[in-house]
Amino acid sequence: MKTKDTKHFAIRMPHILYYKLQYVAKHEKRSGNGQILYLIRKCITEFEKQDGEIQVPDDVKKES
Repeated sequence: MKTKDTKHFAIRMPHILYYKLQYVAKHEKRSGNGQILYLIRKCITEFEKQDGEIQVPDDVKKES
Protein backbone atom coordinates (compact mmCIF):
# COMPACT_ATOMS: atom_id res chain seq x y z
CA MET A 1 0.00 0.00 0.00
CA LYS A 2 1.45 3.33 -1.05
CA THR A 3 0.99 6.23 1.30
CA LYS A 4 2.36 9.76 1.31
CA ASP A 5 5.31 8.76 3.51
CA THR A 6 6.55 5.91 1.28
CA LYS A 7 8.70 5.78 -1.83
CA HIS A 8 8.57 3.19 -4.58
CA PHE A 9 11.92 1.47 -5.18
CA ALA A 10 12.34 -1.17 -7.86
CA ILE A 11 15.20 -3.65 -7.75
CA ARG A 12 16.41 -6.28 -10.18
CA MET A 13 17.89 -9.48 -8.80
CA PRO A 14 18.79 -12.94 -10.06
CA HIS A 15 15.99 -15.52 -9.84
CA ILE A 16 17.91 -17.65 -7.34
CA LEU A 17 18.45 -14.69 -5.01
CA TYR A 18 14.75 -13.79 -5.28
CA TYR A 19 13.74 -17.36 -4.43
CA LYS A 20 16.06 -17.46 -1.43
CA LEU A 21 14.86 -14.07 -0.18
CA GLN A 22 11.25 -15.24 -0.36
CA TYR A 23 12.20 -18.48 1.42
CA VAL A 24 13.86 -16.62 4.30
CA ALA A 25 10.98 -14.12 4.48
CA LYS A 26 8.43 -16.91 4.72
CA HIS A 27 10.51 -18.66 7.38
CA GLU A 28 10.62 -15.43 9.41
CA LYS A 29 6.90 -14.78 8.79
CA ARG A 30 7.45 -11.67 6.71
CA SER A 31 6.50 -10.67 3.20
CA GLY A 32 9.30 -10.24 0.67
CA ASN A 33 8.91 -6.47 0.97
CA GLY A 34 8.92 -6.70 4.77
CA GLN A 35 12.09 -8.80 4.67
CA ILE A 36 13.85 -6.27 2.44
CA LEU A 37 12.84 -3.40 4.75
CA TYR A 38 14.03 -5.39 7.77
CA LEU A 39 17.42 -5.98 6.14
CA ILE A 40 17.77 -2.34 5.08
CA ARG A 41 16.95 -1.12 8.59
CA LYS A 42 19.42 -3.63 10.07
CA CYS A 43 22.14 -2.42 7.68
CA ILE A 44 21.50 1.25 8.54
CA THR A 45 21.49 0.51 12.28
CA GLU A 46 24.86 -1.23 11.99
CA PHE A 47 26.25 1.63 9.89
CA GLU A 48 25.12 4.23 12.41
CA LYS A 49 26.61 2.25 15.30
CA GLN A 50 30.00 2.37 13.60
CA ASP A 51 29.90 5.75 11.89
CA GLY A 52 27.37 7.83 13.79
CA GLU A 53 23.81 8.84 13.14
CA ILE A 54 22.91 9.86 9.60
CA GLN A 55 21.51 13.38 9.63
CA VAL A 56 18.35 13.70 7.56
CA PRO A 57 17.76 17.07 5.85
CA ASP A 58 14.63 18.97 6.88
CA ASP A 59 13.08 18.73 3.41
CA VAL A 60 13.27 14.93 3.59
CA LYS A 61 11.77 14.92 7.10
CA LYS A 62 8.80 16.92 5.78
CA GLU A 63 7.96 14.10 3.36
CA SER A 64 7.48 11.67 6.26
